[in-house]
Amino acid sequence: MRSPQTEDAPVVVDPLRQHQLDVDALASWLSNHISDVTSGMTVLQFQGGMSNPTYLLTLVSGRRYVLRKKPPGVLLPKAHAVDREFRVMQALWGSEIPTPKMVAYCNDPEVLGAEFFVMEYVDGRIIVSPAMLSVPREDRRTLAFSLIDTLAKLHTFDWRAGGLDGFGRAENYLARQTARWSNQYEAAKADLPADFDYSHMDWLRDWLIEHGGIADESAISHGDYRLGNVVVHPTEPRVIAVLDWELSTIGHPLADLAYTCLHYHLPSDLPGVHDLVAAGLPTEEEMLSRYCDTVGRDEIPDWPVFLAFACFRYAAIVQGVAARAARGNASSSSADAIKDGARARRVAEIGAEIALDYSRQIKSGEPD
Repeated sequence: MRSPQTEDAPVVVDPLRQHQLDVDALASWLSNHISDVTSGMTVLQFQGGMSNPTYLLTLVSGRRYVLRKKPPGVLLPKAHAVDREFRVMQALWGSEIPTPKMVAYCNDPEVLGAEFFVMEYVDGRIIVSPAMLSVPREDRRTLAFSLIDTLAKLHTFDWRAGGLDGFGRAENYLARQTARWSNQYEAAKADLPADFDYSHMDWLRDWLIEHGGIADESAISHGDYRLGNVVVHPTEPRVIAVLDWELSTIGHPLADLAYTCLHYHLPSDLPGVHDLVAAGLPTEEEMLSRYCDTVGRDEIPDWPVFLAFACFRYAAIVQGVAARAARGNASSSSADAIKDGARARRVAEIGAEIALDYSRQIKSGEPD
């Protein structure tokens, strides 16, 4: 069963075999939190995301909710943190950062076999292409600035006042994150072909360890902030909800900013990569200027270091997707161990090129 789709509507299908739910058990649990839960609730699975399985719940009344849970099977350490997703979105609800309203969190694996949470559904568009190919060209600049403005608002949110003490540690963020993602990509190797070449990834890891001593700043870091992880208004070019918070923590805001701007630096030989400026989006310089104006920054120091780290983290994330595809528990039917593994290695190569160029600039005394 598939719901009718438009080009930028969320894609939903019958739950994949490995991600099917006990609908009766779910309805029984959900009835403690939502008054009009009755028999006849339908469950479909969203496609496109590669990490935590996500489902559309439709009640007989027509009300819709979203459920996110940990995937089945053996998982990488500290991955798929649905409890952290729930906590940060609950803290942000009602602020300038648009998030869905949380309903409830369940840490009892007896219900569905793993932790999960339920939130209200936000009706809007999911724009998959970073070049906004499904968006009218005249709206693309406005939507790009809405994306960057929303990130800027997140980074100026008072996370301590919002009850997020203990949510993460800001000190030595790049060094700690480099170590974390190194462990993740190393763990993923066991499920992937032995002939994969990790030389660029290994070199980039070592370079980041050497150059990661960046002055600390603290903000909520989304960890995977990009166009495909927000809901866009059904007709207007503006962000109405930010999704997929499983990698969020307290960290350096410029790491988020670099990840958001990463597509400007990816090569055209990668599938899905387009020239953003030719597509009608702002230049990277315009996006950075907009961000600085909104948060009150005068400059962005060490930008190539953050870009190199963004490549490293992206590559590690995609390698994790490749490993889950190899194990058969990826959340999307489009995950492919060979293709995703190749993409991860190509992005690591780009990160190494950025790092090498920056090192040459430092040695020659050129400006960043």
